Amino acid sequence: MRFLGWRGWQKKMSDPKRLHPIAAVIRFLKSLKEAILPLVLVLFFGGNGSGFGFWQVIGFSVFVIVSLIYGILTWLRFTYRVENGELRIESGLFVKKKRYIPFERIQSLDFSEGILQRPFGLVKLKVETAGSSGSSDAEAVLTAIKKSEALAIQDMLTSIKHTGIVEAKEVKQQDQQVIYKMTPGQLIVLASTSGGAGVVISGALAFILQFDELIPYDLIVKEFKGLISNGIMFISIVVFLVLLLAWVVSVFLTMLKYADYTIKKVEDDIIISRGLLEKRQLTIPLSRVQGILVTENILRQPFGLCSVYLESAGGSIEKNASSKALLLPLIKKNQLEGLLSPFFEEYYFNPEMVPAPRRSLRRYMFRSFILPISIIILALVFFRPWGYFSLLLIPIAALSAYLQYKDAGWNLQQQQLTLTFRRVVKHTIFMKKNKIQSLSMWRSHFQDNLSLATIGASIISGPGGSGGTVKDLESKDIIKIYDWYKYQG
Repeated sequence: MRFLGWRGWQKKMSDPKRLHPIAAVIRFLKSLKEAILPLVLVLFFGGNGSGFGFWQVIGFSVFVIVSLIYGILTWLRFTYRVENGELRIESGLFVKKKRYIPFERIQSLDFSEGILQRPFGLVKLKVETAGSSGSSDAEAVLTAIKKSEALAIQDMLTSIKHTGIVEAKEVKQQDQQVIYKMTPGQLIVLASTSGGAGVVISGALAFILQFDELIPYDLIVKEFKGLISNGIMFISIVVFLVLLLAWVVSVFLTMLKYADYTIKKVEDDIIISRGLLEKRQLTIPLSRVQGILVTENILRQPFGLCSVYLESAGGSIEKNASSKALLLPLIKKNQLEGLLSPFFEEYYFNPEMVPAPRRSLRRYMFRSFILPISIIILALVFFRPWGYFSLLLIPIAALSAYLQYKDAGWNLQQQQLTLTFRRVVKHTIFMKKNKIQSLSMWRSHFQDNLSLATIGASIISGPGGSGGTVKDLESKDIIKIYDWYKYQG
């Protein structure tokens, strides 16, 4: 436990402070990263095609020197301090900017320890406020500060959030309760079933295509056509090896990302820490949680495994377009209630779901077959005999339709609405009535003939909201849900 005298802490933090000098290096490296593609184009294609020209080398050198000087000057002009219950930041190379952030506005503080910060005992501190939630940028970022100072700022934030004032005698770290720690076995299963191979392949292709003028694609295609003539077995082996390599890379990257995954509860906040090369710490205020989402991909569902996300109206999230925060990367579904109920007492995690009626299966089948049948017709007309392989889409579409039908359902339990539905991954979302922003019901002419309808519910989560839509449920059931939302207190 950490205790800091209030007077000493106030005196120490009220004086303007600079970031650690490594912040200048980080700023310099960021400038190089942002300009990597333009630099490559200039170096390789800016001359007469006979190699690096004199002016190309000079231009590159000038850019590097200017970026380094810019990083140093930016570091020198950036100061921060804590004064009068505010985090005060002054920055700006040519125009001085002052930003005062009251602690009352701060939703959370996120910590991360990159490979440049960790050797010096530093952290990167991101300040998230209600105004910054859901945007691509945090309210403020302290790139490299001492971990002790970051923890002192977090203590002050915790004190203000729970007492309304700064403690006059001391600021102490609250007792931390570890509620979940991923085991090595769970990490291996998580990485093996993450489905990241497609992301690795698409990322590699996107990178390679940036250099289309350097890579002789015509020659590669010509050679590949020659290899095809060697038979379908050779092609199958090549495809298998590529997919295997992508899977191995995705497993490795996932293990680096989620190593030492730990969840702690500190007062009314959930704190998540993870990472091997870059240690990250995210904070999720429980008061901002709008709903709980459970996902089951097709590889994990047969083994009873799932992932849990918190839909938040604000607070600590990574740089993305929503406020969905991953809480439990991998857990047995039958363990959810025992783990989450102590911290989300108002939620029911094992509701008895009401499934879609059997007559709705035909509509799920119809929707799933529209695109595959179109592809099959085109393939059989224009790509015979290879087009016959497109017939494999029929059992795939049938299985997809059946799974979507089987996983469609709903439940009402006191003040909670639970919806289950499947796209590629099965989703189960738990929503409290007072958190539901909107609830819609509609039906087409064809649904009306079968006494079916569709329902959609939305909660506040990020700029676009979140929630779920379940198609082809009993009309009378959807009316029951609508009446529950509209009339009950």
